[in-house]
Amino acid sequence: MKVAIVHDWLVSFGGAERVLLELLKKFPDADVFTLIDFLPEDDRAFLKGHKIHTSFLQRLPFAKTRYRNYLPLMPFAIEQFKLADYQLIISSSHAVAKGVKTSAESSHLCLCYSPMRYAWDMRDQYLRDAGLDKGIKGFLAKWILSRIRNWDYRNTKRVNHFIAISDFIAQRIQLAYNRESEIVYPPVNLEFFNLHEQKENFYITSSRMVPYKKVDVIAEAFKTMPDKQLIVIGDGPDFAKVQKISEGASNIKILGYQRAEVLKDYLQRAKAFVFAAEEDFGIAPLEAQACGTAVIAYNKGGAMETIIANKTGIFFEAQTKNAIADAVRQFETLTFNPESCRENALRFSAENFHKGLDAAISKTLASHSQIPKSIKGTTP
Repeated sequence: MKVAIVHDWLVSFGGAERVLLELLKKFPDADVFTLIDFLPEDDRAFLKGHKIHTSFLQRLPFAKTRYRNYLPLMPFAIEQFKLADYQLIISSSHAVAKGVKTSAESSHLCLCYSPMRYAWDMRDQYLRDAGLDKGIKGFLAKWILSRIRNWDYRNTKRVNHFIAISDFIAQRIQLAYNRESEIVYPPVNLEFFNLHEQKENFYITSSRMVPYKKVDVIAEAFKTMPDKQLIVIGDGPDFAKVQKISEGASNIKILGYQRAEVLKDYLQRAKAFVFAAEEDFGIAPLEAQACGTAVIAYNKGGAMETIIANKTGIFFEAQTKNAIADAVRQFETLTFNPESCRENALRFSAENFHKGLDAAISKTLASHSQIPKSIKGTTP
């Protein structure tokens, strides 16, 4: 069976790329299609041997650093890939990959990390964060996103079967697309992130620094608690903002981007991992738990499915500095067993992921004949 894997873009090695790694393990002969590929050389080892096809966006000016500015062109770009010769197409999608054109003979399984956040339920937040919620620019941005949302909805008909990465995302798929999905949790690298029972007197947070991750709010919370140490690992558009907030706070140490080995070392030794995002799934809290480290998390999104309250972590109810500070103080009155944290993370093994993926692929192939061929490859 000839297999194509369609991934939105390759610019960094994050959660979606960790799932892509597992897909490529299962299909070592698969071809990879992606809008752009600027993945750093140090992160490319898992792509070895796979043919990478990119779109015309790869050759546009500033595509490496400002690829998100080309969002209006992405639906057209994804439709240009020629996939008629592939029997199985797996789209690895949080944006436009699921809208790829397929043939009547192809079976299309979408592994959906989320309906496109900035076109659906988080549109207004993204526009505010980008300063595009008012004026002529705001009107134009809303018009573009409305067009993209309509395209996104219509093109879910090209998908035979959906995988959701959490129950939270399954509900969003139902609301946005009126489609059912099967839940298959992404895997944690349990061999790499191993148990370490001795903890030290500091907290850690790690993520890409974008607005919805709320790393700035975590920094603000710890600035009010000078007796509590915070390590911040990650980089991104909000890095300067987080750095400015942390000025004068000797208890906050910002390390920027770090290699996986460095991240693991801090995760293993930390008292707790602090997580303030409303995340679709959230692999970072599970990596912490795999190391035996409890989590202090916002009580929304995928974290509710991966953290056991008062056993592997605690929750706070608002994305504010006061709520986070109160949760940290509460955490310090409780006791958490590193082995319990590790045991919970074991539920999210690569083996369980592949079992769920196998079942979804079988269902997709079996149901393919039930999808009207007239839907396949249509242009909205």
